[in-house]
Amino acid sequence: MTLFGIRIPMMASLLLWCIAWEIIGRSGVLMLVPPFSGVLASLGDLLNSAKFYSATWTTLRCFAMGMAFAVLVGISLGVLMGRVKAADNLIGMWVNVFVSAPLSALIPVLMIVFGMGEATIIVAVFLFAVWIIALDTRAGVKHVAPSLIEMAKSFGGKRIDIYAKIILWAALPEILAGIRLGLIRGVKGVVIGQLLVSIIGYGELFELYSRNFLMEEFWALTILLFAFAMLLAEGMELLEKRVEYYAGARQ
Repeated sequence: MTLFGIRIPMMASLLLWCIAWEIIGRSGVLMLVPPFSGVLASLGDLLNSAKFYSATWTTLRCFAMGMAFAVLVGISLGVLMGRVKAADNLIGMWVNVFVSAPLSALIPVLMIVFGMGEATIIVAVFLFAVWIIALDTRAGVKHVAPSLIEMAKSFGGKRIDIYAKIILWAALPEILAGIRLGLIRGVKGVVIGQLLVSIIGYGELFELYSRNFLMEEFWALTILLFAFAMLLAEGMELLEKRVEYYAGARQ
C-alpha cells in the first residue's frame, strides 16, 4: 500500500485499528468496548483456562464433523450436477436457493429436530458449507474439456477412472475454492449454532461473558474465532496456488 508516495506495510492498518480501539476503550464512550490492552490481557488468561480448552475441543469436533460431511456431499453433488444435465436442472435451483438463503433462521428448527446438543451444531455447519462447495465443484466439472474425457475413453479408461483421474483432478482448483469458502461459512455455522443453543462449546462461553458483562473475555474469544477463520482461509488459499497447474493443464 502506498500513501503520498510512501510505501506503508499492510500491517500498519491493523496497528491503526488497535490504537483506535485502545483510545475508544479508555475514553469510556462505549461501555461494551474495553481497552485493547485489557482484551490482550484477558486473551492470555483465556488461553490458560481449562474451560476454554474444553469448549474448543467441543467446537472443533462439531466443526470437523460438519465440514467432513459437507465436503463429501458437496463434491459428490457438484460432480453429479456438472455431469448429468437432468440432475443439474432438478437440484441446481435448490442449491442456489440455499446458498443465498438466511440459514440462521433454520437453527431453531434444527434444535427442535435434533435437540439441544452437538448434532444441531454439526448439521448447522453442514448446511452452511455444503451448498457453496457443490456450486464450485459443479463449475469446475463443467470446465473440464470434453477432449480429455474422450482421450481417456479411447485408451480404455473405465468410468471410475475417468471420474477419479480426469474429472476430479481437472476440477480441483474450483473444488478447493469451494472448500475454502465452505470453511469460512462453516465457521459461521458453528458459531451461530452454538450461540443459539448457548449450552455447549463457545456458545456457552459467549453466553457466560455477555450475561456477566465480561467484555474483555468476550472480545478475546471473538478475536480467536476471527484468527481461526483467517488461518483456515489462508491455508486453503496457499493450497489452491499449489494446484494452479491443473487449471491450465485441463484444456
